[in-house]
Amino acid sequence: MSAPTLVACDLDRTLIYSKNALWLTGADKDAPGLVVVEVYDGAPLSYMTRTAEDLLLKVKAAASFVPVTTRTQAQFERVQLPGPPSEYAVTSNGGVLLHHGVPDVSWRAQLSATMAANCAPLEQIETYLAKAEFSPWILRLRRAEELFVYAIIERDAMPESFVTELSEVCAAAGWSVSIQGRKLYCVPLPINKTDTLAEVARRTGATTVIAAGDSLLDQGMLESADLAFRPLHGELHDAGYLASHLRLTSVRGVLAGEEILGRIAAELDG
Repeated sequence: MSAPTLVACDLDRTLIYSKNALWLTGADKDAPGLVVVEVYDGAPLSYMTRTAEDLLLKVKAAASFVPVTTRTQAQFERVQLPGPPSEYAVTSNGGVLLHHGVPDVSWRAQLSATMAANCAPLEQIETYLAKAEFSPWILRLRRAEELFVYAIIERDAMPESFVTELSEVCAAAGWSVSIQGRKLYCVPLPINKTDTLAEVARRTGATTVIAAGDSLLDQGMLESADLAFRPLHGELHDAGYLASHLRLTSVRGVLAGEEILGRIAAELDG
């Protein structure tokens, strides 16, 4: 039996979309049918198209599908993708490796040791972000799995000089910075999707990896894949990220998620 192909897909704004990220144009009567894939506080939160739902089932039948997300485990568990649960999932930007829904303790211990040796402690970055002068744009500050920090921000009030300075502070501390929508992430460099996905490939014996994502936190994962996709929106699009093995969608928003799954399914069929 041939080695499996891994299909690793970021979730938010790559595979699933909130109502504010659908980017649907044209007449409402021509809008695609949507499927609710996440409920929060009793209300729909995230969607994919009905066609994307069917395509994801085809992808899952032909390859090992691995959701890869910056969401925490609890946030990830709200998402109900079609088909059987994946054997592996990557949450917390690579800080948590789930196997049949259970966090891998040895992976967490390995990351903790690497961070202790190479990165400033979480409290140092948290204290910096909590400065009073940043309060006009940092509205709420949160820890994720005691691994990294993220903030809910007011982007219009946040000066570019702050982002530049924060990036310099984090780089010196062994951390990275990413802004996605109204969230700002500060993450230790050892916590990344790339290395965790490589561990999944090692465990499964996969020799081919197809990946899709839209943010700077996805870039390493896309670069290390054999074939990669990104939509016409997000941090990577804004940065103009291109590569010889990277394919861009022809549309943005929820229809880009559908297009990505369609092109991955076609690759697997081929």
